[in-house]
Amino acid sequence: MPRCTYCNYKWKTKEILSPGFSKNGKSCPNCGEKQYISIKTQKLFTLGYLSLIFVPFLTFSIKLSDKDERLFE
Repeated sequence: MPRCTYCNYKWKTKEILSPGFSKNGKSCPNCGEKQYISIKTQKLFTLGYLSLIFVPFLTFSIKLSDKDERLFE
């Protein structure tokens, strides 16, 4: 499961998949610092959406970043 890059808080699946997370990031429920989905995870999600069978398994490979990395500008 993903962890905050600042406080190492382990995010719950419900928290990580909330709507709007990838565009504007989301504040850590523990420390309040802004977290974003890493570029590597965004690429994995793009591949996963091509085959919806893999989407449930992708939740275990989500990585967070403290920088706003956008796959497509």
